[in-house]
Amino acid sequence: MKEENEVLLLKGNEAIARAAIRCGCDGYFGYPITPQSEVLETLAELKPWETTGMVVLQAESEVASINMLYGGGGSGKRVMTSSSSPGVALMQEGISYMAGAEVPGLIVNVQRGGPGLGTIQPSQSDYNQATRGGGNGDYNVIVLAPASVQEMADFVDLAFELAFRYRNPAMILSDGVIGQMMEKVVLPPFKPRRTEEEIAKECPWAANGHGLKTRGPQVITSLELEPSKMEAKNLHLQHKYQEIRDKEVRYECQNIEDADYAIVAFGSAARISQKAMESARKQGLKVGLFRPITLWPFPEKQIRELSKKVKGILVVEINAGQMIFDVRCAVEGRTPVEHYGRLGGIVPDPDEIIEALRKLQ
Repeated sequence: MKEENEVLLLKGNEAIARAAIRCGCDGYFGYPITPQSEVLETLAELKPWETTGMVVLQAESEVASINMLYGGGGSGKRVMTSSSSPGVALMQEGISYMAGAEVPGLIVNVQRGGPGLGTIQPSQSDYNQATRGGGNGDYNVIVLAPASVQEMADFVDLAFELAFRYRNPAMILSDGVIGQMMEKVVLPPFKPRRTEEEIAKECPWAANGHGLKTRGPQVITSLELEPSKMEAKNLHLQHKYQEIRDKEVRYECQNIEDADYAIVAFGSAARISQKAMESARKQGLKVGLFRPITLWPFPEKQIRELSKKVKGILVVEINAGQMIFDVRCAVEGRTPVEHYGRLGGIVPDPDEIIEALRKLQ
């Protein structure tokens, strides 16, 4: 295994797999589904169990894989899974359990169109599921939205860092465009997996058998039958979520300083919107781009400030309109907010976005 940075031409899914090995991932548990199957296929081809000891297992289902994640994360290991929209829907109970038990782990969702089995073509229609928790109870998942193959690789280590810093599940919310497209990627330097001693020191909460001479057994569960204790647990979680909102918001701005109008978009829609912004400016329309990188925590304050400077905001998504509700909530009626999106796996064209921008004038 090469320890230095390595530059390769990769699909987004391949970049995820290679970055997982290089960032010290202990285990991957997943089930193949289009358009993310290359994650598992790449790991199977690279055989990291022979070089780093990383476990790679094709589970019998998505339900099995998320519960394997629960067990691995509960022992303090860096573990991950990947799937696409219908598969991630099956994982929601397990993700809720992990959030309730404060178990870190990484879920990668390479979105495809729905509802139901839908299509194997790209979509961004899992935004609500990802940012609202998706399962039962009051909880949140940290959600990172890559807009390039490079970010697919970069966000693996970042997601693990955030998941363990806050003892919370983290998600990379990608889509079929980013997962299947190929770009040059600078892979991170190889970082060895943590030793059992390091895990015991960094994760004193983990149920891994360490430290039994100095304390009682660790019990990891989301269950609490006494209402007052369950309320205290929920209040603790809400305090943690507020800390994440205060410290971990990430976003990117382009040409916002002199913009009359702003596009708000994430992931592959942001890439297309960047081209639309560049073309619109050549046509004399002053347009800027605001790209949320963390979909949760959402950059609410930053969009609120943006709304004070522009004449209108266009939210571009590859769905029927989901992030737009968070944008409108942040804007609080200060400026018009409209939506443009395509459905069924159709990706919007930059010219379509420019036409939608002109309707804001």
